[in-house]
Amino acid sequence: MKRPQFTPGRSCLLVVALSGLIIGALLFSNLTRSVGNISSFGLCSLASAKARAAAEYAATPTQLQAILHYATSKIVPQQSLAEISVTLDVLKTRSPCNFLVFGLGFDSLMWTSLNPHGTTLFLEEDPKWVQTIVKNAPTLNAHTVQYRTQLKEADSLLKTYRSEPLCSPSKAYLRGNYKCKLALTGLPDEVYEKEWDLIMIDAPRGYFPEAPGRMAAIFSAVVMARARKGSGVTHVYLHDVNRRVEKMFAEEFLCRKYLVKAVGRLWHFEIPPASNASQSDGRFC
Repeated sequence: MKRPQFTPGRSCLLVVALSGLIIGALLFSNLTRSVGNISSFGLCSLASAKARAAAEYAATPTQLQAILHYATSKIVPQQSLAEISVTLDVLKTRSPCNFLVFGLGFDSLMWTSLNPHGTTLFLEEDPKWVQTIVKNAPTLNAHTVQYRTQLKEADSLLKTYRSEPLCSPSKAYLRGNYKCKLALTGLPDEVYEKEWDLIMIDAPRGYFPEAPGRMAAIFSAVVMARARKGSGVTHVYLHDVNRRVEKMFAEEFLCRKYLVKAVGRLWHFEIPPASNASQSDGRFC
C-alpha cells in the first residue's frame, strides 16, 4: 500500500480480474448463507426462506462502489492478482470476519468488498493520505496510527528487544506497554477489543531510514494472534518480504514453522494462540 508504487501499467487486465473477484466473492458468500438459511427452515417456511435468500444476493453499497471504482480507474492495487488470491481464498471461508489491515490505499475498497458484512479496519500512518483515500471512499473504516520506531533502528531493535521483559512472548501486550518499543500502544480501542481473524501487514512505509518500518506492525500482529481466545488460528499476511527487514522480523516473530504459503512478495502465516503453541525457551519461534 505504498503510494509511489501504484502504477497504471497493468490496469486493464487487473481491473477486470478485481471486478470478477469482488462479484465472485459476493456470490459465494451469499450462496453459502442462503443455502444455510433454506436448510434451517421447514417446507412451510420455504417461501420466506427464498425471499430472504434473494435479499441476501443484493450487493452491499461498498461492493457496488468497488466494482464501479475499479471498472473506471487506471490505478490498481499494488499486490498482484496471485497475491490477492491468497487472502481471498481464506476470506471465502471466514467471511464475514474481523479483518485488520496495516495500510490504506487503492486496494482498501477491494479488501472491504471481499469481506461483506464483516469488519474491515485500516491503520495508516499519514493523516493526509487517510483524507485523500476516504474522500473518495467514505465507507472505509480507517484510523491514523503513530509509530515509535524508525527503519534505521531495525537491527538494534532485533538485538535488544529480548532484554525488555514486557517484549517477551509470555508477558508481551500492546495497550499501554510503553516499555516495549515494538508494541503499538496508541491504537484505537476497537483494535484491542476485537479478535482479528485476518491481519494484513502492507504498511507502514519501510523504504527509507526515517520511515517507521514494519517492525512494530509485525510484532504487534503476532502479540494479537497469540492472545486469541476464539477457535482456530489467526491468518497473518506480510507483503514485501523481498526486503531485508520484513523478512528478518517475519522469521523472528511470525516463524517459518507457521508459514503456509508464499506467493510473489507475500507470505501467509497461520499463527496459533499461545495456549496451543509449542514453547520455544522464551522466543517467539
